Amino acid sequence: MGALVESSCLLAFSGLFERNLEAAGKIALQDKLIDKYYRQIELDCIDLIASQSPVERDLRMLSALMQLVRDLERIGDYAKNLGDIAIKLLPYPTPPYMEHLQLMFNRCRAMLALSLGALAGLDADMGLQIKVKDDAVDQDYLLLYDLIARQPMLKGSSPELYMLLALAIHHLERIADHATNIGQRVAYIVTGNR
Repeated sequence: MGALVESSCLLAFSGLFERNLEAAGKIALQDKLIDKYYRQIELDCIDLIASQSPVERDLRMLSALMQLVRDLERIGDYAKNLGDIAIKLLPYPTPPYMEHLQLMFNRCRAMLALSLGALAGLDADMGLQIKVKDDAVDQDYLLLYDLIARQPMLKGSSPELYMLLALAIHHLERIADHATNIGQRVAYIVTGNR
């Protein structure tokens, strides 16, 4: 599931910054698989809780996994939304601030990779490092929002372009938040501390 979510983010990146329409179009198919995995993992966790009566770390693991897969599923949804934005941006000339947006996207992809690494290794320290990286994405969001809001409308241009850019930074900021949640959930599994 994590690999599919990472792949969806990579496809969204290709759609936005390489104007790869084919890549952006593939995300919807992957999103259906991600949703299927999400539902199945959640059901499997519920079945294990009901049939095995886990205690302590096992119960923490199952309850955190149920929340964690929801975070992954939401990241997949945001990647799909970013792919849709890439398709809608295609008729426009390259929007302003794409270099800043690309930096923000790269930070989010790194946070997702770090959160999945923390999960794979059940590494609490790695999981907690992600929160520090989220601060940089929050700063990117504030900077880009300010730039977009202050961008003068060019004669004959559409407000849609700026609305799409604002939505893109919102989706990226949410991806970073969900990656942070995953890292914190991994730390909870390992340490029992919230």
